[in-house]
Amino acid sequence: MTLTVNIPDELAAELGAGFQNLGRAALEALAAEAYAKDVLSLEQVRRMLELESRWEAQAVLTRHGAWPGQSADEILEDARRSSEFRQEIP
Repeated sequence: MTLTVNIPDELAAELGAGFQNLGRAALEALAAEAYAKDVLSLEQVRRMLELESRWEAQAVLTRHGAWPGQSADEILEDARRSSEFRQEIP
């Protein structure tokens, strides 16, 4: 599938200067969002981004802060609760 994104001319130069490969940045952002929303699996992200290993796919997702089905804030809250629970155990 080919996806075309229209960017206003006055913003295109600025966006292009901010990224080495704007198309790749957009593709990675889409993959990360789809993973976070449980639309794509890690393996599907790997294939979508044409990466050699799941570790490379995980690295991309980590850079984007993408966690499957949970936000980073939810994970931090779980960690906080776990820490509090361990402190209550004698």
